[in-house]
Amino acid sequence: QVQPVESGGGLVQAGGSLRLSCLASGWMFSLKTMGWYRQVPGKQRELVARITSGDSTNYADSVKGRFTISRDNAKNTVYLQMNSLKTEDTAVYYCKVGLSGGAGSWGQGTQVTVSS
Repeated sequence: QVQPVESGGGLVQAGGSLRLSCLASGWMFSLKTMGWYRQVPGKQRELVARITSGDSTNYADSVKGRFTISRDNAKNTVYLQMNSLKTEDTAVYYCKVGLSGGAGSWGQGTQVTVSS
């Protein structure tokens, strides 16, 4: 098992789009529920979106209709397409493998900054 690796973060203007990717090798990826979480300083990490091994998805109310989670099992990768970004979406975004597990099941995070 290798710690998942996120990419795709950056600086974008409000209303813009970004796509985050998370490569999770060595996890029997296709059998795992994958999640995207985010955290801002001083607040708890919160679930943004989750996708099961059967491609069922759920989203935080704050991102419904704007964000889309998807996965490519052949590439061991989960994506988060973020459209119509708002300043309040600014956070560090983390990828999570599975529904449980320790620190090794979390990525290091990627910064998303949305400017007004």
